[in-house]
Amino acid sequence: MDEKRAVKGDWVRLHIVAMEPAERAEHLPEDTKNVPLEMWVKGFLQNETAEIGDEAQVMTRTGRLVCGILTERNPGYTHSFGDTVPELLQIGPQVRSIVFGGEQ
Repeated sequence: MDEKRAVKGDWVRLHIVAMEPAERAEHLPEDTKNVPLEMWVKGFLQNETAEIGDEAQVMTRTGRLVCGILTERNPGYTHSFGDTVPELLQIGPQVRSIVFGGEQ
C-alpha cells in the first residue's frame, strides 16, 4: 500500500494548530508567544481515504473525534525520558541496601 495514502481505520497522526500567535496569552515569554501552539494527535482515520497533507478526522484511543492535517500513516512511538543521569542509577541499589539489610 502507498505510504502516503491512508484508508478508513488506519492508525495515523494529525497535526493541528491549536492557537495562532495572536491568540496566545500575553504573559508568555516572547519566544513562546510568537509561535503557534501546535499539537499532534494519533488515532484511527475516519475518512474513507486521505493522503499526507489532506485534512482528516481521527477517532483517538479515548474516543475523541479530532480534525487536522494528516502527517503520517502508521506512526510509531518515539518518546524518551531524556538523557541518563548517572546519580539516579545508584538510587535503586542504595534503597534496596538500606531497606533490606544494608549498613546503617
